[in-house]
Amino acid sequence: MGLESYVLIAGFLFCVGLYGILTRRNAIGVLVSVELLVNAANINLAAFAHFGRGLDGQVFVLFTTALTVAEVVVGLALVILLFRRRKDILLDLANGLKG
Repeated sequence: MGLESYVLIAGFLFCVGLYGILTRRNAIGVLVSVELLVNAANINLAAFAHFGRGLDGQVFVLFTTALTVAEVVVGLALVILLFRRRKDILLDLANGLKG
């Protein structure tokens, strides 16, 4: 499998994630779509590191994975807060959490 295959797979994942962010009203669905976007970037970083014979891309993948885990923790905490306050996880109701 060449570099082009990895870039095409990452591009497809990115498009699916972007579509999910733009069309979902559910907070969990948006979080999953953001994960797809980050995984597409990780695939590109790892593929370019593999074919470029460097370790820089793999180190960046490690850091972005750690940041993604932190992002998921914060996102799920917000979803739990939204559910406790509104008894639903639709993003349209999240506007009421201001203040």
